Amino acid sequence: MPKPPPSTAERPTGKGRRRTGRPTVGRLRIARCARLLSRALFVLAFALFVLAIVAMSIGSPSRGAVGPASEAAVCTALAAAPVAAVGEAVRQRRRRALSRADTSAATAQRVLLRPLPGRIGDLRLRGTYLPARTAPRSGGDLYDAVRGPYGVRLLIGDVRAKGMLAVEASAVLLRAFREAAYQEETLTGVARRLEGEARRHIARLPGAETPERFATALLVEIPSGPLARVVHCGHPEPLLIRDGLARVCPPERPGAPIGMADLVGTGHTVHTLPFRAGDRLVLYTDGFTEARDAAGRFQPFAERVAERAAAPLDDLVDGLRADLVRHTGGEPRDDAALLAVEREPR
Repeated sequence: MPKPPPSTAERPTGKGRRRTGRPTVGRLRIARCARLLSRALFVLAFALFVLAIVAMSIGSPSRGAVGPASEAAVCTALAAAPVAAVGEAVRQRRRRALSRADTSAATAQRVLLRPLPGRIGDLRLRGTYLPARTAPRSGGDLYDAVRGPYGVRLLIGDVRAKGMLAVEASAVLLRAFREAAYQEETLTGVARRLEGEARRHIARLPGAETPERFATALLVEIPSGPLARVVHCGHPEPLLIRDGLARVCPPERPGAPIGMADLVGTGHTVHTLPFRAGDRLVLYTDGFTEARDAAGRFQPFAERVAERAAAPLDDLVDGLRADLVRHTGGEPRDDAALLAVEREPR
């Protein structure tokens, strides 16, 4: 009998890679303090300005000459108020610009992620995508499902970039997958096509556009028989649900992320899993496994899947999405995508 998956609370990333560019709790607190300091300076400058007006009123001709203290207050207020006001205006304008850019990236990403068919043959599918709420983190997570001559093929991936750069890279990979899923006889052939498209896309980018030019991905092929074939490309391993229990399915030989196969020198290997009637596979990005709450604690994603393993497929996906929103307080700091597939019971 499969064992329930281990908790991910102490194993925050399924990729085993060094986390780069993720906002730590310390950085978030520093950013919050900087925003509060900017607002406090604006309030202080306004208060000094009011005090200067009061001082000028006290030092009016009807009450006597303006003293040195009043003159200092006036000069301080006149100097500090415009500076603080300009600083606050610049900060607000930058925040609005980042928010608009993030909203545009999230909207474009949703357009790329066309709705999955609810059913393909004896398979039921359900996907969900949540954009980041902290700019500029949106863009980059992707998934798709294609029915071709070699079975149903699934893709879930995570581009190592954000904003419109990530949306562009996602479009490149999705287009390549949709073509290769029909044309390539093997799943490793699909992976090679994605690798080639990624290298061509990377070669067109200016040198300083993005420091990490690759995407993690998971390719799954489900033929008519009771099995599934999986190719890992540096992505978190899938979860297999059987008889109401969930377990992690790590690869025997992990592959390199898309765009890095030449650098790492690792090819792509197919792993076969039993996938019988009633079984489910849950594919996800690290937006689910690395989500933090206000105290900086990671979400125990595998435990959440195990708790909801016996629920209907739609309830499973909706519940996992709600768990993520609740854990992050409605403010996920990274994109999150999830794709669940079930072979219908006979």
